Amino acid sequence: LDAIAAVVIGGTSLSGGIGRITGTVIGVLILGVMISGSPFIRMAAYYQEMVKGAIIVGAVVLDQWRQRKRTRG
Repeated sequence: LDAIAAVVIGGTSLSGGIGRITGTVIGVLILGVMISGSPFIRMAAYYQEMVKGAIIVGAVVLDQWRQRKRTRG
C-alpha cells in the first residue's frame, strides 16, 4: 500500500499510468516525512493510517479532476 500511495501522491495516474520518476520520489519523501514525523507529534498508528488514506483519496480525486479537465479541452 505504501508503494502505491507514494506513486499516487507523486502524480502518477492510476487510470493510465502516466507519471514521472521525480514525482514518485517526491511522493516517497512526503510519505517518509509523514511516517517518521508522526511519533514526534504523538500521533497514534491508526490516525497515521487514516491520514495516509485521506492523502491517497485526495491525490486520486485530484488526478480524476485533472483527467476530466484535460479531456474537455
